[in-house]
Amino acid sequence: MIKSTRRAVLAGAGVTLMAPWTRVFGQAYPERNITLVVPFAAGGSTDILARIVAGHLQQSFGQPVVIENRTGASGNIGTATVARAAPDGYTFLFNTMSVHTMNHALFANMTFDGVTDFSPIALLAYVLNTMVIHPSVPAKTVKEFIDYAKANPGKIAYASAGPGSTNHLCAALFEKMTGIQMVHVPYRGGAPAVADTVSGQTQLFFTAGTQSLEHVKAGKLRLLAVTEAKRSSLLPDVPTVGETVPGYEMAVWYGAFGPAGMPKPIVDRLNAEISRILFLPDVKSRMDGIAVEVAKSTPEELGVLTRKDADKWGKIIKDLGVTGQAG
Repeated sequence: MIKSTRRAVLAGAGVTLMAPWTRVFGQAYPERNITLVVPFAAGGSTDILARIVAGHLQQSFGQPVVIENRTGASGNIGTATVARAAPDGYTFLFNTMSVHTMNHALFANMTFDGVTDFSPIALLAYVLNTMVIHPSVPAKTVKEFIDYAKANPGKIAYASAGPGSTNHLCAALFEKMTGIQMVHVPYRGGAPAVADTVSGQTQLFFTAGTQSLEHVKAGKLRLLAVTEAKRSSLLPDVPTVGETVPGYEMAVWYGAFGPAGMPKPIVDRLNAEISRILFLPDVKSRMDGIAVEVAKSTPEELGVLTRKDADKWGKIIKDLGVTGQAG
């Protein structure tokens, strides 16, 4: 009754109740090209997801949605351009959680705040994150691996895509929580890191399923666990690390963010369209195929998740004494 009465009063006063997406600042949205920034190189899972969604958004909006890959500084360069953009809905980005929740603790002289300088739009997906070892390591479970590592301190070398990467943080946290001693071997990117783990130069790699699962299927790597808080629907028989090491968790997610101050009607329309697109059968199937589980949230829920993870990982990174390497 309250809502109906309010509508009647407004209508009687000659006020037009607009649909949330039809007019903002007196103009229809969108009326021109939209730029979707991906702060990483083309071909990665963030980029793949952005290009799939952009194609569908273009159909829905009737306006071009242009992908811009602005790489460098562990995602900071492209992300900073969006933080500085006009908050009118014509520039937003698809990003990994690490840029918004970890980089502030890893890098000095950040030019943006990953939480307060952005308008959360929509949670996009969770990337299946795996713990894989070279088959030469005589362990088939997380417990067996821990026992082996304790009996052979310093013998296990773990790969990462560089200091401060999620691979590095996964392994460093695992080391601390289990009391084992390993050797960190950083690489400039995930591709050489997984290649050297496959060849046996390094023995352990925490990495996205997009990089590991094909080698697991080929018998070149052994999958011990996933790092999320609960088992993945994509690999329901694979345990979590936390089942052996209580409290251990690394959930890697992607989100859509715009500049701080975006009008709520635009944020809500983008949220609704993106969430609808992600669960289209062809989109969900394609993402499942690269070990990425699509997700959805309200803008407010993404904001809470971002703040929570920024606080969590800021503390963990400080406790671990890890610093990043921009690249």
